[in-house]
Amino acid sequence: MIVVDASALIAFFLREEGWRDLAKYMIRTMSVDHVIKEFYNAVWKAVYMQKRIDVTRAREIIDMFKKYLSKNMEIRNEINYIDYAYQISLSNGLTIYDSLYIALAIKENLPLLTLDQKQKMIAHRLGISILP
Repeated sequence: MIVVDASALIAFFLREEGWRDLAKYMIRTMSVDHVIKEFYNAVWKAVYMQKRIDVTRAREIIDMFKKYLSKNMEIRNEINYIDYAYQISLSNGLTIYDSLYIALAIKENLPLLTLDQKQKMIAHRLGISILP
């Protein structure tokens, strides 16, 4: 089991560059509940703002994501990690959103899969094993 953040999850499902390299990590994952909102927002952005995919493809991606959620991903309530994430955020100048993933990884003693370089650097400094 690993903690996966929105950057990696979105890259995987939207088939962004390097997505195949993420596949081996995506078998059993855990994340905070706001990752769902971030995911849906990224799909909306890909349709509406970037015009990278059409509505039909977006629906297919969302359906795949829902199946993934039910079988491969454990969702944790962010309220259980928010105070710790706030401390991490203040100490490191990192957003609350990104700090929540770090807080989850620390509290659950799991490696973190992220594509965000600043988040990787801070997580590494805090003793978290980083993937890939």
